[in-house]
Parts: sequence; structure tokens; C-alpha cells
Amino acid sequence: MRTALGGVFRPSSVLFACGMNAIRSPMAAALSRHLFPGSFYVKSVGVRCGKPDPFAAAVMEEIGLDISEHEPSTFDDLEDSYFDLIISLAPEAHHRALEWSRSDAVETEYWPTLDPALANGSREQIMDSYRGVRDGLIAKLKDRFEWVSNAGG
Repeated sequence: MRTALGGVFRPSSVLFACGMNAIRSPMAAALSRHLFPGSFYVKSVGVRCGKPDPFAAAVMEEIGLDISEHEPSTFDDLEDSYFDLIISLAPEAHHRALEWSRSDAVETEYWPTLDPALANGSREQIMDSYRGVRDGLIAKLKDRFEWVSNAGG
């Protein structure tokens, strides 16, 4: 999203939301913290509370990020209700985000993201589905927040 002056809207706080806060939104939150350290406050929630997903943790570990201790939570669990931007990654999360934020001045974006938990096949095929989600989120985050590589890579 561009501001009136043509620059990117830089939020100070971002909430990622998905169905169960077990795969997509925790991945997006961890990737945001990694790609944009200290740039904005990041939190993730789900419409319902799921269970930690070992495949999500495994594909994040492949790139050096640890989400194995993530504890899924819901919109109802949020202590702070102020966010500049809510990015929902699933249709039900987008509907809940719009409902939850209707009385607040908050930007909302919907990034349709497939649920890799629906993948079938061998372990490697399932892992590839999770990698696809991870890599797609990296690309979307870099594009949305105009990521610039550090001199060291």
C-alpha cells in the first residue's frame, strides 16, 4: 500500500491472522521479525486456537528460524487491540479481522495463502507444500515492506 506521497505505508504494529495460528500467521510473524528487525511490533493470532505444527517448525528451522515454542492464540486472547495493520492469510481470518477492527482506524489486507496442512503425499511432498507457503510469505513481505538487503547479504 502506498501513502499519498508515494511511499510505502510503514506500520508501527502488524497483526498476522490465519485460521488456527499454527502455521501461516506464526510463519509470517517470525519472517517479519527476521527480515525487518525492530521495524515494527509483530503479533499473530487465529480465529480458533490450533496446536503447534511440527512441519511449520521444520521448514522454518531450515532457514534458521525457530517457531517450535510458538503458543497458538486467538483474537480473544489479545491483550492489546491496537494495530496499524492486520494482514489476514485465510478467508475466515479476514472476515474476523474486519469484524474485530470495524470500530478502529486500522488498515487491513488479505493475502490469500494456501493451507499446507491440507497437503497429501510423502513427507517430502508435504514439506514442499509448507516450503511453498514459507517462500511465498517471504516474497510477499519483501514486496509489501520494500525489503532491502544488508550489505552482508
